[in-house]
Amino acid sequence: MDDDLTHDAFLGGQVHIWQPKKGYRAGTDPVMLAASITAKPGQTVLELGCGVATAALCLQTRVDGLSLVGVEVQAEYAALAERNVTEAKADMRVVKADLQALPADLRQERFDHVIMNPPYFDRTKGHPSADSQRDIAFGGDTPLATWLDIGTKRVAPQGFLTIIQKIDRLPEVLDALNGRLGSIIVRPIAPRKDASANLFLLQARQEGRAPFCLVAPLVMHAGDRYSDEVEAILRNGAELRLSR
Repeated sequence: MDDDLTHDAFLGGQVHIWQPKKGYRAGTDPVMLAASITAKPGQTVLELGCGVATAALCLQTRVDGLSLVGVEVQAEYAALAERNVTEAKADMRVVKADLQALPADLRQERFDHVIMNPPYFDRTKGHPSADSQRDIAFGGDTPLATWLDIGTKRVAPQGFLTIIQKIDRLPEVLDALNGRLGSIIVRPIAPRKDASANLFLLQARQEGRAPFCLVAPLVMHAGDRYSDEVEAILRNGAELRLSR
């Protein structure tokens, strides 16, 4: 029933998303992930754990002519993703599947971009939420290393993998990608100029040979408002640069 849903605007109203009132709800993180993808018209994009398709639809709003696939394990979220994709008239296929049991045809595909916003919390170091949907979104049963292993296998030659994650899990991500992807760029995300980063965006390239690069943090807030860079991303659909 739509009474259990909200219809939320993103990118200053360029994107509208149906999502549950309760449980996991998309906020700024999938928008930031989408903004960081250096996709070009005609390329293919796979989002693992697409939820209601917020990141994918924000990306296709900024870059025309993409062919997108989203994988989501939760039936309710996959159904809402289908609805959002249909209403947006996007070229996107939604696959309801567990990451560790992808359909055979999808296991044969490789993509120019693989993107993901995996659960932020390590299930082995906390307690599950009473809300099962929220629990899967924030903790889940699939280890972070498995997300990265599955994602890496789906990256095409010279393609990119991009992830947003909590800053304290950066060592895990780097360890999982070691020897598999190169040209790694990390951009920390800090709530304010004088605060420590709490999130990071990481992009890595198949067959990349450039040295590791840690760029200046993205600062979310300036005073009581978003910083100019973040405002442009969230309201106008601007690109979030992960530049060297």
